[in-house]
Amino acid sequence: MKKFWKEFIFRGLICAGGGPIVLAVIYGILGATGTAESFSPREVCLGILTITLLAFVAAGMTAVYQMEQLPLPIMILLHGGALYLAYILTYLINGWLANQLIPILVFTGIFAAGYAIIWLVIYCVEKKKAAKLNKLLKE
Repeated sequence: MKKFWKEFIFRGLICAGGGPIVLAVIYGILGATGTAESFSPREVCLGILTITLLAFVAAGMTAVYQMEQLPLPIMILLHGGALYLAYILTYLINGWLANQLIPILVFTGIFAAGYAIIWLVIYCVEKKKAAKLNKLLKE
């Protein structure tokens, strides 16, 4: 478990700086499209802090796949659950998602579908690689 937390913190710190860059791009797009004319210092500060934390958690949670004692489905659930919590809390805290049942259910559905599609793609790519390696080993 100590190895996990060390890796979590290491990965999180490496990628945490990317969060504010993503937020700057989002704010830039909102400004360029006229969707938002200005942001209060509170909004900017809250956005920077929460997006930095989100990037830290998202990157850090990939360390779960280094824990060889857990089965893959459990690792996927831990990773997906942590990402879901980090994203939904970030969106709710910043007011980017209405704190109502329907928007939260829509977000949950989109998140689950997106996460499943990403894992399906990863599974297919890895399965193809494994088949290719097995074929090479047989030859």
